[in-house]
Parts: sequence; C-alpha cells; structure tokens
Amino acid sequence: MSKSVTIRVPDQLHALLQERAEAEGTTVTALITQAAHDAVRDPRLEGAAEVFRAFVAEHGDAFDRAFPEDAPGRLDAPGRAA
Repeated sequence: MSKSVTIRVPDQLHALLQERAEAEGTTVTALITQAAHDAVRDPRLEGAAEVFRAFVAEHGDAFDRAFPEDAPGRLDAPGRAA
C-alpha cells in the first residue's frame, strides 16, 4: 500500500520537474519518489556494485576453477558474442 504525500514547491522548480519528467518519459511523481528513495538509501551501499565488480574481476577465474559446475556463462568467454 502506498501513502500520499503533499509538498509545495516553487513554480520554477515544478516547471523544471515537468521538463525533466517529459525528457525521461516519466512523471513528476516518479521523479520525486525516486529522489525520496535515494535520500533514505543506506549510505553503506554506496559503491557496493563497484566493489563487487572489482572482486569478481579479480577472483572470478579462481572461483570458476574451484567450482566449475557453478561457473556462470560469461559474455567475455571465448566463443561467446559480446
């Protein structure tokens, strides 16, 4: 279930929000909802994807050798299209 939240913004900011929403093919509500979500995101998760990618890049081959049955198909593997 969702809750309704009413905020007041200056006309100029509303116009900018409308422009951005139209440019992105979304709504002002969706933009504000995403901004609110970003505002409460756990800061410990910032950069987590980059850390994970670096870990996989450094240790992925060792994992694949140790657990060949569990190795995922990789787009960069020989014979695979990128």
